[in-house]
Amino acid sequence: MHKYLMVSDTHGRDDNFYKVLDIEGKLDGIIHCGDFEGSEGKFAIAADCPVYFVSGNNDFFSTLKRELDFTLDGHRVFLTHGHMYLVSMDLENIRAEGMSRGAEIICFGHTHKPVAKTMGGVYVFNPGSLSYPRQEGRRPSYIILTIDGDRVDAEIKYL
Repeated sequence: MHKYLMVSDTHGRDDNFYKVLDIEGKLDGIIHCGDFEGSEGKFAIAADCPVYFVSGNNDFFSTLKRELDFTLDGHRVFLTHGHMYLVSMDLENIRAEGMSRGAEIICFGHTHKPVAKTMGGVYVFNPGSLSYPRQEGRRPSYIILTIDGDRVDAEIKYL
């Protein structure tokens, strides 16, 4: 079994990211769905594991790609911030894009609201925001993604 941390929308407020690293311990990888606002280099150094990072709509000077397609433990992943797919309106555009790329797992941010569900045969995950949560209760959130063979599980966790 492999354990991945998924975060998003940290917006230069980094303390909660480091708290989560302490809480979660050993990780097999970190996925950041964008809107670092300058922290991506520090996060990559602190991670001590493989990282999968994309830029968001507020990462004006970032050299990160806007989208990544990669494989985790045999599962195809589509990673993007989400703003280009109108995720604040609904998730159909991002789901369709992920499926067109052959993704089994779609990871995005932008809305600052956590999501972990299956749509039309694909997993759709948004870790929410560690810095500026917008869901009811407004608690900073992240996702722990575990993959064990064919089994993919995502747990939304709160600070």
